[in-house]
Amino acid sequence: MKNGFWTLLKQPYDGEDFFLPDLCSSVAVFTLIVLAQLVVLVWVLAQPVAGVFDWVQLAMASLFVQWIVLLSAAALCRLRGWMQRRPLALAVAVCYAVVIALTLLFTVLGDWVIYRGLQGALHWDAQQLLRHGLIALIMTSLLLRYFYLQQQWQRQHQAELRSRLQALQSRIRPHFLFNSLNSIASLIEIDPAKAEQAVLDLSDLFRANLASPDTLSSWGEERRLCEGYLRIEQYRLGQRMRVHWSVVALPDEVPMPLLTLQPLLENAILHGLQPRLDGGDIYIEGRLHEGQVELVVRNTCPEQTDTHHGSRMAMSNIRARLQALFGEQAQLTGWRDGECFFSRLVYPVKQRPTMAEKSLPNESTDR
Repeated sequence: MKNGFWTLLKQPYDGEDFFLPDLCSSVAVFTLIVLAQLVVLVWVLAQPVAGVFDWVQLAMASLFVQWIVLLSAAALCRLRGWMQRRPLALAVAVCYAVVIALTLLFTVLGDWVIYRGLQGALHWDAQQLLRHGLIALIMTSLLLRYFYLQQQWQRQHQAELRSRLQALQSRIRPHFLFNSLNSIASLIEIDPAKAEQAVLDLSDLFRANLASPDTLSSWGEERRLCEGYLRIEQYRLGQRMRVHWSVVALPDEVPMPLLTLQPLLENAILHGLQPRLDGGDIYIEGRLHEGQVELVVRNTCPEQTDTHHGSRMAMSNIRARLQALFGEQAQLTGWRDGECFFSRLVYPVKQRPTMAEKSLPNESTDR
């Protein structure tokens, strides 16, 4: 354990989530100012008071501490990139050195400005410097400890999120596997060329399913996988399945997790078209509007109104994956209206300004 700790201190920090946060951000600066002011307020309140509250002492102490905090944050912000490439022990030592050095400097300057009126030579009190240096050492230690614990919590949260996404994605895996294998088996003797194409489409689906669950692909890639899946089902259902695309308003570059639309299409086929003797239609509409991706799948469904448990489970998995990646604003709803079943998927996305201009209007209308 001891050897591992010293090895960790001697090596550069591994990973982008450096233990020291970005102190240049407005949120970090505001947090430091508030914490520093609270510490000053506690210190002033702990002083013995004769009569009224000493507002002058609070103002002077606040000015002293805030200058140290702001300049320390600015210096550590500039040094953060350099510290990431250095051994961890050196990075921690630099944090201590910056804060303590600024504290001692402002202690000497404060005494010269306030008590000596900018006159005479600089003078320092060894006991006062030692007291302020120890305070800076203790406060820096507590703050670095807090940053370290926060980083470890974030790492654990990300690991749990990846495990959750992996579990959700693995539950989706059998949905297309068994139907695809059955379709390929039926095509081997009838049409070997189509069977070969189905195998290639299935391999693409497997490759997508084995990808990391917390990485985002694009709508263009998701659509290509869905087209391959629909080809496999088209071989099996023939003219009973009619697919209509209307996704010109959804650029190919829009971020989207793989295997998001495909389970919805599978539900439309298994619980909508397949039970009907005459099959039915699947309409896929997509657009990007005001920073939100919207996908609507509308399919013909049988007369009975009960829904299959597998359909609800697949929709719950997709909803959980989207909310894990995009937050609570991501929604997936499903409802029936007459002979049609609707699935509506919405989630926020940050788009580049030129993304809409790069979209290619090469959409097919009927398949």
